[in-house]
Amino acid sequence: MSSLSSLVRSIADQLRGVYRPQRYADVILPMTILRRLDCVLTAHRDAVANVLRATPDEQSCDALVRAKTGLPFSNASSWSFSRLTDDPRRLEIDLVDYIAGFSKNIDMFARLRFADEIHRLAEKNRLLIVVRRFADVDLHPDRVGNAAMGDLFEELIRTFAEASDEISGEHFTPRDVIRLVVDLLLAGGGETVAGPGGMPTVYDPTAGTGGMLCTADERLREIDSDTHPRLYGQEINDKSYAICKSDMIVRGQDASNIRLGDTLAEDLFAGQTFDYCLANPPYGVDWRASRDAVARHIRDAGERSRFPGGLPPVNDGQMLFLQHLVTKMRPAGEGGGRAGIVLSGSPLFAGGAGSGPSEIRRWLLEHDLIDAIVALPTDMFSHTGIATYVWILDNAKHVDRAGTVQLIDATGFFTRMRQSLGRKNREIAEGDRRSILELYGAHSSNEHSRILPTDAFAYWKITVERPLRDQRDEIVRDRRGNAKADPKLRDTENVPFGYGGNEQGRRAEDAVIQAYVDTEVAGHLPDAWVDAAKTKIGYAIPFTRHFSLHTAPRPLEEIERDLDALTGEILELLGQARR
Repeated sequence: MSSLSSLVRSIADQLRGVYRPQRYADVILPMTILRRLDCVLTAHRDAVANVLRATPDEQSCDALVRAKTGLPFSNASSWSFSRLTDDPRRLEIDLVDYIAGFSKNIDMFARLRFADEIHRLAEKNRLLIVVRRFADVDLHPDRVGNAAMGDLFEELIRTFAEASDEISGEHFTPRDVIRLVVDLLLAGGGETVAGPGGMPTVYDPTAGTGGMLCTADERLREIDSDTHPRLYGQEINDKSYAICKSDMIVRGQDASNIRLGDTLAEDLFAGQTFDYCLANPPYGVDWRASRDAVARHIRDAGERSRFPGGLPPVNDGQMLFLQHLVTKMRPAGEGGGRAGIVLSGSPLFAGGAGSGPSEIRRWLLEHDLIDAIVALPTDMFSHTGIATYVWILDNAKHVDRAGTVQLIDATGFFTRMRQSLGRKNREIAEGDRRSILELYGAHSSNEHSRILPTDAFAYWKITVERPLRDQRDEIVRDRRGNAKADPKLRDTENVPFGYGGNEQGRRAEDAVIQAYVDTEVAGHLPDAWVDAAKTKIGYAIPFTRHFSLHTAPRPLEEIERDLDALTGEILELLGQARR
């Protein structure tokens, strides 16, 4: 990794003046991808050339190249990094020709507009220097593992995003967070992990640079060396898509399973479901650009909609991705699937009863799809210090977890980093992760864990009315003799389904609401009543409230002694001031 960092610094030195710092990635990222692919091709160039000469049909050619070499791509040109610099005068032409020679599934360079950068580098007399620097570094997977390459890509994106004030968190998730999400998914009993020779499927609709997919792949192989996961991802950002796809190709994955597009507007894996789904969608991002497509989908799909719980406000699309993941899990009738998604705090409680977010929570909880929610430490991401949460979803819960939601307060399970990465100065080290997983596996209530029934988050929002009175303070009534309500005195109250020890939930609505009014309202407002027609059901997950510790009030005698002492001190100070 140090040699890669040195390479990046040396290239950046050559680009200074020609490019602004935030544009260095336009050269360094595609050149790194190209050099990586070039190193992978090295041992197979003759075999690939023989197949290409003998097979004119491109589709058959791709299949034969994979069969003979194991490579999911090919290159029809005769160039390599070792030959490109033989004739510096032709370098620009030859490099563009080399890129054009890749099979159609290698579309990353077009997405990155790399040909434009080649021309610019040549014009500024930097192309030969840059190519020679990359030619001197061996990026073969045997020398630089996939994890190291992933770390390099993420570091490049973070560094250059900071230089341009972009939000680097839109592109990648810290590896320690990913490992926790993956391990929580796999800690669910293992029913969906295929056995020897199996091929579990993993999907990320906000794939970024592929960090979640790669970590899931590595973890599944650690559990069972005979397992061969198949990875699928969709990404909207061209740069991230290019990095993710190149990494998947080097891993031997099917490159066609990484697709470019707006997941909310169009599911490019329509009709497919997966064993494991993961995502870290952008927080609080406006989905207005996808709104028309989402509306058309809901209209046309009906019961097969990807957003069965409803729509959140247009200024935050997190709960759209949350629902999308639920619909992409393998159906319960086929063994079920699990999903992990990293969200900010707003999906827990935003919106009152009857609002879009509340209805989405209601749909998830009433269908018993939320397995656990884990509160992460703050300062875990390079771009934000806000509170974040991992939601674990399961459509085929183990009988011991059915009908419940586990809340885990992991905010204190972290290790301080020696050197911060942007705003990230904490990490979930191996020991921290193990402690969190033990809490999840124990599935019991304690200081850091709560096991709650799904209806513990439900409530009735009732409207409390008081009568309208005239100038003589008499109640104004309608023609039927009923008291008219005074809108100025109208109030609302939230009545938990479990109020007063109620265990019947929604079935006891009238009795529980009446008990609440008798106890909490009537003593203060004897003329008040509840307008039953306005009662709404709401769902909220007040996470921190479930972990707040009740502190008993101090004895009255102790408070009085302190007040007497304080009064004496004040009188003494006043006396000194007069003297």
